[in-house]
Amino acid sequence: MLVKLPPPFSVRMSQFFWIISFAVGGFTAVYYFVIRQELLPLISDRARAVVDGRSDETYDAASDIVFWSVFAVLVAILLIQITLLVSFMSRRPKMRWWQLATFGVQLLLVMLSTEWVALGERRESLLLLLAAQAGLVLLALLCSIMPKAIAWTARKVDVRGGSEGVVGDGAP
Repeated sequence: MLVKLPPPFSVRMSQFFWIISFAVGGFTAVYYFVIRQELLPLISDRARAVVDGRSDETYDAASDIVFWSVFAVLVAILLIQITLLVSFMSRRPKMRWWQLATFGVQLLLVMLSTEWVALGERRESLLLLLAAQAGLVLLALLCSIMPKAIAWTARKVDVRGGSEGVVGDGAP
């Protein structure tokens, strides 16, 4: 009889940090959406400071574009990372590189958010949430490159021979 071996502790910790980062990322996206009415005038003022002399509709349209672009990137990163975690747990090759790429996009988003959308009195809380998610992703990536995690990924199959009388083997 064949018995599936559980993943090593480092893989489980990586999975744990990914899941916590998904929760923080989901909360960040919802929080960002909830405070949009407060952010849109601030983003519009930021656009007005760059180029003055346009109509108010132009600045409102620019703030809408910036807000929804950042929101789309937040949601897209979250969905892509969920897909990549499933692929990582299925031991697809080169998943860590793709996960690292999403971490790079997150860092870029954190840096650009300081200028684009993290404005006003909600600035610190929004930046903290974005940085917390990126930090959790970094912890997940670090756990996934531990030696036992690398060895687990290199083994494509995780089964071993089981002994007779194992609970749940269907024997009468």
